[in-house]
Amino acid sequence: MRIFASLKIAGRALRRNKMRSLLTMLGIIIGVGAVIGSVSLTSGATKQVEDQVSSLGESVITVFSGNFTSGAMRGGWGSAPTLTVADALAIGGLKNVVAVSPEVRDRSQVLANGLNWNTQVMGESPDYPQIRNWGIASGTMFTDQDVRSLAKSAVIGKTVADQLFPNENPIGQTIRIRNLPFLIVGVLAPKGFNLFGQDQDDTVVVPYTSHMHRITTRTFVNDILVEAANDKAIDSVQNDITDLLRTRHRSKEQDFTVRNQLELMQAVTATSRAMSFLLAGVAAVSLVVGGIGIMNIMLVSVTERTREIGIRMAVGARAADILVQFLIEAVTLSAIGGSIGIVGGVGFSEIVAYFKNMPTVTPFFWIAIAFISSAIIGIISGFYPAWKASKLDPIDALRYE
Repeated sequence: MRIFASLKIAGRALRRNKMRSLLTMLGIIIGVGAVIGSVSLTSGATKQVEDQVSSLGESVITVFSGNFTSGAMRGGWGSAPTLTVADALAIGGLKNVVAVSPEVRDRSQVLANGLNWNTQVMGESPDYPQIRNWGIASGTMFTDQDVRSLAKSAVIGKTVADQLFPNENPIGQTIRIRNLPFLIVGVLAPKGFNLFGQDQDDTVVVPYTSHMHRITTRTFVNDILVEAANDKAIDSVQNDITDLLRTRHRSKEQDFTVRNQLELMQAVTATSRAMSFLLAGVAAVSLVVGGIGIMNIMLVSVTERTREIGIRMAVGARAADILVQFLIEAVTLSAIGGSIGIVGGVGFSEIVAYFKNMPTVTPFFWIAIAFISSAIIGIISGFYPAWKASKLDPIDALRYE
C-alpha cells in the first residue's frame, strides 16, 4: 500500500506546480521528438533509396568496360570499349545465370507523329525487362528472332510515349531514329526517376544488333547486364564472370569491372544510415540536457519541501518511502515527456513528409529505445535528489523555514 500512497503524493506534487512540471519535461520532449523525427525521415529516405536500387533489378550483376587500375592513365569503368557481344553470349552459358543483355547506349533525336524528342536509345536483348524487373504496360517485348534479324522494332518508355503520342496509342506506330523507321511493339511500365535524378521512362529500347549495325556502327558494347538465379548465387556468378573474361581477354591487367546490385545498395545506403545515427546522436544530447533539467528541478523541489519531508518522517514515513516518492516524480516527468516527444516526433515527420512529398518510416525500435531511455534518464537524474531527501534529519527538516 505504501507504493500507492507514494504515487498519490507524487501526483499531487506535480499537479501543484503544473507550469514547472511542463517546463521540466520540455527537455525530454524535445530530445525524444528530435530522435524520433530525425530517424523517421532518414529511415524513409533510406527505404526510398533501397526501393530505387531494387527497381533496377534483383540479383543483377553489371559488367562494365575498363578497370580502375587498367593502364597508365588509370581510367575507370566505361573508359575503354573492351566488352563484346561474344563475351555476353559466353556469360549466358555460365551456371546460375538466368538472363543476359548486352547493353549499347546512345542519345538521339527521335521523330514521330510530326513531333520530335531527344532521348536515350538503348540496345538490349529480349531479357532486358526481366533483368531490370520492368513490366510492359502495353504491347510486347521484341523477340530473339528480332535480334537475329536486326529487326527495326522498338519498345518505348512512358515519357517518350507522352511526348510523341499524346492521347494516342503508340503501339503499331512508327518512330524514326536517325531517319530509320522503327515499329513500336510495346510501351514500358512507368518507373520514374532513378538515384541520380534521371528519368528512367525517357528511353527507347531496340534490339542490340539493330542498334550496333543500323543506328550506330560499333563492335563493342557499353556493358553487360546479368541476372543470377538468386541472391545467394551472386558471389559465385560474379567470380565465374571474372574468371571467364580474364581467360577470354588474355590481358595482363583486368580490363573490365564487375559490380552487383547489393554493392550498389550498400554504397548508397551507407551515407543515409550514418546520417541517421549522427542525427540521433545529436538529438540524444537533448535527452541528457533534459535529464539535467529534471535533476535540477528535483533538487529545488527537495529544498522547497524540506519541511513537508520532515512532517512525513515525523508521522512514520520511512527513508525508503521518501526515496520512492521523489523517484516516482522524476520518472513520471520523464515518462510523460517521452510520450509527448514520441507523438510530436512522429507527427513532425509525417507533416514534413506530406509537404515535402517524401516517404517516412515509423521507427518502432527507436520509439521503444527513446521511451526506455527517457525513463532511465528519469531514474538516474531523480536518484540523487531522492536520496538527498531520504537522508534529511526529521528534526532539522521540521525546523527548516
